Amino acid sequence: MNRSLRANLLLTLTALIWGVAFVAQDVAANRLGPFSFNGLRMALAALALVPVVLVMERRVQAAHTADEKGSGAGVPIARMSATQRKTLLAGGLCCGVMLTLGSVFQQLGISMGTGAGKAGFITALYIVLVPLIGLFTRKRVRRLVWVAVALSAVGLYLLCVKGGFSIDPGDGMLMLCALCFSGHILVVDFFSRKTDCVKMSCIQFAVVSVLCLLGAACTEQLTWQAVRECAVPILYAGVMSGAMGYTLQIVAQKDTDPTIASLLMSLESVFAVLAGWIILGDRLSARELLGCLFMMAAIVLAQLPGESASRRKTKTANG
Repeated sequence: MNRSLRANLLLTLTALIWGVAFVAQDVAANRLGPFSFNGLRMALAALALVPVVLVMERRVQAAHTADEKGSGAGVPIARMSATQRKTLLAGGLCCGVMLTLGSVFQQLGISMGTGAGKAGFITALYIVLVPLIGLFTRKRVRRLVWVAVALSAVGLYLLCVKGGFSIDPGDGMLMLCALCFSGHILVVDFFSRKTDCVKMSCIQFAVVSVLCLLGAACTEQLTWQAVRECAVPILYAGVMSGAMGYTLQIVAQKDTDPTIASLLMSLESVFAVLAGWIILGDRLSARELLGCLFMMAAIVLAQLPGESASRRKTKTANG
């Protein structure tokens, strides 16, 4: 099996893991508040990544030639400069704050009654929002993206808007979640070029856990009985969706085209619908299924390379 095929299979597995996680969140929402659930699952994600970081540190220390002026990616913590350590911590903190907001809004939306499949598709709106947010940094938005925005607007209308143009509270929370995840992606994009992604991920999970557990202590009542009853969803969302899903993503993306990687990971929303149907018995109406189709089309269009990019690739290939 060649590297590209293996990478694509791993990314499809990642999308499947993340899609099924919506079911785990749906189940846990019946017993745990959003702060409690996210605090516990992110603590597990951070702990699960600690052995990965330690193994990577040993390998890097054995093979690494010190480069104090480097970006910090692939540099052992002991050899990082003060600037590199500050960048790592700043990246983990900023990513952690954005991930906290996105995760809490997502869990709130699910706890308010939005089904796993529907939640998966509304959350996937972040793939369209990311290039739109780029307008504020004066980045040009391609025509395909504008078409994707129009399709997603129609899809959201069919999914969320009821008679009298009302939107369910849970749907509104998930829209905020998609906006926060868009910010998280942009923050990750900024810091991932400057520091080690796995270490930064471990730190961000720890930050989310601390912030959410503090929120739980102030606003929710966390009991051991509820934790025991939700042990399986917490374990799945923490170890599989958090630590394993992220690790698979960064390993696989090294060996495949970014556009293909994004398209494969967007299958998360499809798997969320299928998992909700198979495991929870969720049913979507014909109107909601049509909304899902519109949003899936928007997700795919938003990630296709533009005409200018295709021309650049052709020009490069032709010398």
